[in-house]
Amino acid sequence: MYPSLAAMRLYTYARSSASYRVRIALEWKGIEREDVAVNLREGAQLDAAYLALNPQGLVPFLVDGGLAIGQSLAILEYLEERRPEPPLLPADPAGRARVRQLALLVACDVHPLQNLRVLTHLDEAYGAGEEGRSRWFRHFVERGLLALERVLAASSATGRFCHGDSPTFADVCLVPQVYNARRRDCDLSRCPTLVRVDAECANLEAFARAAPEAQPDFTP
Repeated sequence: MYPSLAAMRLYTYARSSASYRVRIALEWKGIEREDVAVNLREGAQLDAAYLALNPQGLVPFLVDGGLAIGQSLAILEYLEERRPEPPLLPADPAGRARVRQLALLVACDVHPLQNLRVLTHLDEAYGAGEEGRSRWFRHFVERGLLALERVLAASSATGRFCHGDSPTFADVCLVPQVYNARRRDCDLSRCPTLVRVDAECANLEAFARAAPEAQPDFTP
């Protein structure tokens, strides 16, 4: 027996791109939840109480009644199974595989190299400083997004969005990564498809409601 959807609680942080993904999915599917802010900049993820709940000390973390799930892609899959409409995965197996490929390209190949833990370690262990962290970020993010651009541009399956004419997991992962890329002044001039898709998503209410600036814990 699944727990009630109304019982959902999301541990999140406004500027966390992984949390941003889950917020988009929740908004797209119209699932109510309680948000609990975990300020990563202040180290709240390392508090004993939070680690007792989520030993990884990461966000997002979803609690649905007696069920607790970490990792944004696992949460997306859970939400898709719990509330299939409106969908974030295509109906056909080939389309679902392509969407998962695109989402994982961002979530596994790009995002881990530019998250807060990595950038902090670069500074603490190697004295990278702000400029060193920014160069590292731009190197890996620009390289990863250019690869995604080439995949999208080469496929007839790309439509208004990353796959066809409705948002999917791929767009849910793309938008937060493009948001972060712009924050760090990444060069997106060679990624016109990504920029176009991001603009399409920006016109959708669910994406706007999930944006960092729309969250109660957002700080400039």
